[in-house]
Amino acid sequence: MMQILDGKATSLAIEAELTQAVDARVASGLKRPHLAAILVGDNPASRAYVGHKVKACARVGFESTLVEHPADITQEALLDAVHALNNDPSIDGFIVQLPLPDHIDDQAVLEAVHPDKDVDGFHPVNAGKMALDLPCFLPATPKGIVSLLDRAGIDTQGKHAVILGRSSIVGTPMALLLRRNGAPGNCTVTVCHSRTQNLAEHTRRADILVAAIGRAHFVTADMVKEDAVVIDVGINRIADASKKSGSRLTGDVDFDDVAPKCSWITPVPGGVGPMTIASLMENTLQACAQKDT
Repeated sequence: MMQILDGKATSLAIEAELTQAVDARVASGLKRPHLAAILVGDNPASRAYVGHKVKACARVGFESTLVEHPADITQEALLDAVHALNNDPSIDGFIVQLPLPDHIDDQAVLEAVHPDKDVDGFHPVNAGKMALDLPCFLPATPKGIVSLLDRAGIDTQGKHAVILGRSSIVGTPMALLLRRNGAPGNCTVTVCHSRTQNLAEHTRRADILVAAIGRAHFVTADMVKEDAVVIDVGINRIADASKKSGSRLTGDVDFDDVAPKCSWITPVPGGVGPMTIASLMENTLQACAQKDT
């Protein structure tokens, strides 16, 4: 029987645990965690994402700071802003909200973030440690997916995981985490991408299918085997005349078509998204706690 992997409910449970941890820290005289975010320009989606993170900070008792810059900021000025947060002892961790304007070198900016404050887990130092299975900040979305699988009691040992997408933010780290020697983990992992031939032949062999390609309703029932676990990372906005806004969010998976074949499936919205934010909060608490000693 198909079951929903409820990221919203699971994220609220994590937030409750974080709130208790923060209360205990403050009661014992330790620092309250403080997350900052750099927002460049006025992209509505980016502003909404940052807003969700600021609200999550308030719910768990973190301090938060939003640093806003105009879209025409120079790369030098943006790097200065990053260095300022690196050097601010009151800030435990911070993110640079992506995407950045075209004239900015994203990678140069992400590499300027100090690894000890890189709570997005994007710095090469953290990426390298993740590859070696060393303690580090894990990218929030893959970390959230692994946590969702774990808390739902889904056994990954010896399973075949197929990942659609090879981005450095989701696909590649997801492959590393699912194949590591641990729980969740110990999967045999196949990573598919835009040059993969006979894609459906791979996806139909998946015990666990992770879709992260950014194409609405790309995964259909004929691409999924019976009783698969399907994780939909996609966030796509499509037209919907029945909605007041004229559009709605949907995933990379055709949910209504695929869900009846699944043992577990994440909805969009309410699946991976809330887990990403909860994982960012966990990373921020970790960054703060690392400074206690």
